[in-house]
Amino acid sequence: MKYSKVYIESFGYELAPVVVTSDELEARLEPLYKTLHFTPGQLQALTGIRERRWWEPGFQLSKGAIAAGKKALAAAGISPNEIGALLYTGVCRERFEPATACRVAAGLGVSGNAAIYDLSNACLGVLNGILEVANRIELGQIRAGLVVSCESARDINDVMIAKMLEDRSMENFASSLATLTGGSGAVAVLLTDGSFSKSGRRRLRGGIAQAAPEHHGLCLWGMTPDGKGGYEQSMSTDAVSVMNYGVELGRRTWDDFLPEVGWRETDVDRVICHQVGSAHQSAILKTLGISLHKDFTSYEFLGNMGTVSLPLTAALADEREVLSAGDRVALLGIGSGLNCLMLGVDW
Repeated sequence: MKYSKVYIESFGYELAPVVVTSDELEARLEPLYKTLHFTPGQLQALTGIRERRWWEPGFQLSKGAIAAGKKALAAAGISPNEIGALLYTGVCRERFEPATACRVAAGLGVSGNAAIYDLSNACLGVLNGILEVANRIELGQIRAGLVVSCESARDINDVMIAKMLEDRSMENFASSLATLTGGSGAVAVLLTDGSFSKSGRRRLRGGIAQAAPEHHGLCLWGMTPDGKGGYEQSMSTDAVSVMNYGVELGRRTWDDFLPEVGWRETDVDRVICHQVGSAHQSAILKTLGISLHKDFTSYEFLGNMGTVSLPLTAALADEREVLSAGDRVALLGIGSGLNCLMLGVDW
């Protein structure tokens, strides 16, 4: 995948308002900790996450995506009627149908000839959405497109904490631990053909995707029968296997990514990775031979926001001028499935 006329014009994001510390979650799990003889502080020690954010109960996902989208459009000075494609790419969606993107488009004022639809691929959704829009721009079909997402971790955390208190086994704790890293947030990425601005900033060079679908059963989140004729949410993750197989997939993808975008390892100035936690960050950077100082993280205070994590972290890095004009930036995404997608951007 190579591009010659695709630019990341702007970002927009919304941070969820409710700060939830790891200490607070452990306080809710006190009976489990006593049963397993855990000392407080395990959650932060294992993940590196001291706090994450959640939306208020009942918050509409489209509301977060609309707010982020408005910010991205305002930052670029682009009207909604100039958007040729709008994709909602979150793991969390409001209904089976219609597409959550339709409600977001209505809220933003996007209509007419725009392509409006949902796209889902675990934590890679936004990156896949960027490629969908980039392809349309490169082909000359549209001048601008918007990729949005909003994720919510409150409900699944409440469900899994109740299950952990009901089944206080080490096995259940281990398979549920990843759920406790979940944070909430919304993001929007606006891509154009460069005709709206003369800055020439953040040109998308290209990228590459690799897959290891034989590992599709390692992280599962969905609805399961409750035995009473209804359904309930559940989530389970083999965190060790996800990290080990994910890092190996990342290594293979990295080896093909560099020549695809015309870079050597030493050419990469900065990387933004999917925000899982400290163990994953350390493992992937070490495996790829990337210096820690080239990475920028947000998981310590935002947790793992799924599809929102990587692009929102890039937006924060850009906002704080960690990413500078001319930097060669690698966006390194990985998601359940397993799928890996890496993009190169001339910032």
